Amino acid sequence: MFTFLGLAALMGLGFLVWDCVEVGRNDAANLVNAVFGARALPRRTAVLIAGAAVVLGATFSSPVMETARKGIFNPAALTIHMALAIYVSVYFVDTVMLYGFSGFGMPVSTTACLVFELVGASLFLAGPANVNWAKVGTVVLGIIVSIAVSGVASFLIMRVFRGAIRDKTQDKETLLLHGPWITGAILTGLTWFMVFKGLKNVPAVKLLKSHTFQTYGDGLVLLTMWGIFTLLAHIIVVFTHRRGSRYLFHVTAVLGMICMAFAFGQNDLANAASPGLAGFTLWRNSKNPGDLADIASKIPIPIWALFGCGVVIAVGMMTRYAQRVTRAEVNTGSQFDHVALYAPEWCKALARVFIRLRGRGPSLAPEPELSDRGKKIHYDTLRASVITAVSGSVIAFASGRGLPVSTTYVAFAAVLGTGISDRVFTRGDADVKIGRAIWVITCWFLAPVIAVLATGGIARLIYHLSALGLVLGILLNVSARHVLKRRADAHERRYHHTPAPQAGEEVS
Repeated sequence: MFTFLGLAALMGLGFLVWDCVEVGRNDAANLVNAVFGARALPRRTAVLIAGAAVVLGATFSSPVMETARKGIFNPAALTIHMALAIYVSVYFVDTVMLYGFSGFGMPVSTTACLVFELVGASLFLAGPANVNWAKVGTVVLGIIVSIAVSGVASFLIMRVFRGAIRDKTQDKETLLLHGPWITGAILTGLTWFMVFKGLKNVPAVKLLKSHTFQTYGDGLVLLTMWGIFTLLAHIIVVFTHRRGSRYLFHVTAVLGMICMAFAFGQNDLANAASPGLAGFTLWRNSKNPGDLADIASKIPIPIWALFGCGVVIAVGMMTRYAQRVTRAEVNTGSQFDHVALYAPEWCKALARVFIRLRGRGPSLAPEPELSDRGKKIHYDTLRASVITAVSGSVIAFASGRGLPVSTTYVAFAAVLGTGISDRVFTRGDADVKIGRAIWVITCWFLAPVIAVLATGGIARLIYHLSALGLVLGILLNVSARHVLKRRADAHERRYHHTPAPQAGEEVS
């Protein structure tokens, strides 16, 4: 038994690192999509900045980590052998699922996969009574609501901002008139949700909030913040002349990306790290196990461990498969008429029905253009600012309430919401873009089913065969990974007709 426990704990730590790479390939890749699609920053620069924000956000992730480790199932009803089998099987399946989705350029939620992998493993090993179905329902409802809020909010905000700016995002007179109040609104929203909602448990924030919002009321303080930010933006535009007006929304887009990455660190990074670290803690206390629930869920996770995980995630964001995820999501919401995307025929047929019902018409987005380096500019910086600001605000608000919502789902909903607002799905390859969105959302519903069944089977294999089960789990993981890589690379060559870019090379 001790041999199995030690081997499982060490294997869990190894797969923790591997899983962080896969999180970087897929989920974290969504952090830079808006900024990269607008060409506000080179992808490598955006990844480095977002990676630093992810690490910082992870230090404030404790409420979410308790939800991921203890809330989904009851560790007190398990043996240590059973608990370690659950934690390791989660990583065996998660690394394969994320790798496969990334290879095909499909964004998927790390949070949703992890939650349903925990459900599947505990369900197959300890039965339905061990699963906290109320907590699972709360998490699922939180994810669904966050998607709806992100999509609707991004649509409405984008329609208001676009109505003021139109396609004149580089015109100084237009930006002097409307740029400051739009910038003020974005910065006010980010400050409110990121600081006073996402970090509401920080003592300094509590003190500041008691002297402002609780004293003078939310409405007055928010209006004052908006006025201050608007005035500062107006001064910047006036005194920096054309350069200030040209890069005004570049700045808000990058700030939104930083806030979104910070919120991601609060949510997803800690969720990915907690099973491996909890399993290692169980092994260290295997001779004096005591209360398994306390050991598995209440021990603090050291900052250095979160820092290391954040670095590994940033490395994963720079890989070739991460660029496939970025390219696919950016192309789905692109203002260009023609894009290179895959969608099944039934998805495109359903998309054409939607197009006929809605009708085709002129786009509200600026005319498509190329950057100075000849790269497609898929979004203008105003739209990128709305995508990152709404996504970051929704994730930060959920994190402050201890709910592990999906960064991927929220960000994708914001891309679709702003795209519908700008009417980018009414011309050109609209059936391909909408079809791709339908296919992505369909896979969101398939992923939990795969996660439950696969993790449940692997958990039983490991539990009953012990060390041999671990070896078989690794063999299944590597074999599935090999098959997925071969098929994903063939898919890439078939639908994009270009050699796959090397690691670190930008995609258009």
